[in-house]
Amino acid sequence: MSLFFLLLFLFFPSMTISSFDDFNSFVYVGCSQNRYTLGSPYQLNVDSLLTSLANAATFSSYHDFTSNAAAATPAYGLFQCRTDLPTSDCATCVRSALDKLPSLCPYATFAAVQLKGCFVRYSNDSFIGNPDTALVYKKCGGSGSEMVGLRDAALGGLGGGGTGEYRVGAAGRVRALAQCVGDQGARECSECVAAAVEQVKDACGAANAGNVYLGKCYVSYWSGGAYDSDRSSHYHGDHVSAKTLAIVLAVTVAVVIGIVIFSIMRRNGK
Repeated sequence: MSLFFLLLFLFFPSMTISSFDDFNSFVYVGCSQNRYTLGSPYQLNVDSLLTSLANAATFSSYHDFTSNAAAATPAYGLFQCRTDLPTSDCATCVRSALDKLPSLCPYATFAAVQLKGCFVRYSNDSFIGNPDTALVYKKCGGSGSEMVGLRDAALGGLGGGGTGEYRVGAAGRVRALAQCVGDQGARECSECVAAAVEQVKDACGAANAGNVYLGKCYVSYWSGGAYDSDRSSHYHGDHVSAKTLAIVLAVTVAVVIGIVIFSIMRRNGK
């Protein structure tokens, strides 16, 4: 039976590796060069704001706040979670983003942190509700020139949907999604997504995967995986589903048991 346990030991790590999409993993950060003074009214407003964001993430996938309790310069901020995340995971993601701020953007008057599952931003400028199609971050996969037509068709399906909800497109084996920050209206969201689609086409060319983040929205596409609401399926075309893992495990167990039975029968035959 040692062979059985050896194969299981080799198999289970592959299950973990194949579903590693971590919604808390880091994507990008942006900080201002200007710094606020410790103990200043603005710091008090920022601290109050970030506490409010963390609390709101326990019951909502999006919220914005303005904190001016300490008068002087108000602090404006918001968070946005992927709408497929359970509330508990959204709260965890937002806390993780907020925990990174002190080391990534110490005392910055403006900061934005994007993790795979959520986005947090604060500033001393009133940015909430304003459109922003400036390119913030891009990342492209490997070459895949044969799928450019499918990619364009999938991206073409991102035109409709709620402002803070996922917009999903598909063509053949290519999947695409987009999401706007919840402070955008329907028209602003559509314009941002359209701009992001053009950016990802220009930036990634014939790549088989691409991610483009603008100020108030992002667009992703990839090849191979089917979209569903599970949080582990969005960023990896080679994602292995739980059903597939169960089938592979069952086959593995059956093969190992067959080997063990055959070995016992062979020994008894001798």
